[in-house]
Amino acid sequence: MEELRHAVDGDAERALMALGKRNLVIVGLMGAGKSAIGKLVAQTLAIPFIDSDHEIERVSRMTIPELFQAYGEPEFRKLEQRVIKRLLRTGPRVLSTGGGAFMNEETRLAIRDNGLSLWLDADLDILWERVIKRDNRPLLKTENPKKTLEDLMIARYPTYALAHLKVKSRDVKKEAIASEVIAAVASTLENADHE
Repeated sequence: MEELRHAVDGDAERALMALGKRNLVIVGLMGAGKSAIGKLVAQTLAIPFIDSDHEIERVSRMTIPELFQAYGEPEFRKLEQRVIKRLLRTGPRVLSTGGGAFMNEETRLAIRDNGLSLWLDADLDILWERVIKRDNRPLLKTENPKKTLEDLMIARYPTYALAHLKVKSRDVKKEAIASEVIAAVASTLENADHE
């Protein structure tokens, strides 16, 4: 962690300036590393981290799989939308979202208008290797979960590409990806200076 902080001190300062009072909203598919990378970025920037799925579970007093089972995906997405809109009111902080959150147009517009979105883009093999380790993915409760994951990539990646920024999530140390995220956020300040 110390090496990450040292390596990105200048970028961290510029990233904080670029964020101002906005949240850095990390989007992407399950297994992309949104929470793990988000926590590291938040620690490095010394701002709070919040996972929208954990906040949804906290306010509903149910797990995500329980919500899906009890109310179905459409009702879950409505709750998710309300929670994310509320979370966007306070910043700066790093906000990790569920994989389907950015697919909702209202949520996406709220993120665009009140945050800085960053897509953690990952290839199928990386995602698969990560998601098979846990049995809490309601959307993968299918006959062929890897095919389902691939179908989600095909359906969602064009929308994720609408995010302000993109960083490739891959099989390297989390600190390296976190450093790239911070550098990407910092670059938005430099781009604003050149406009």
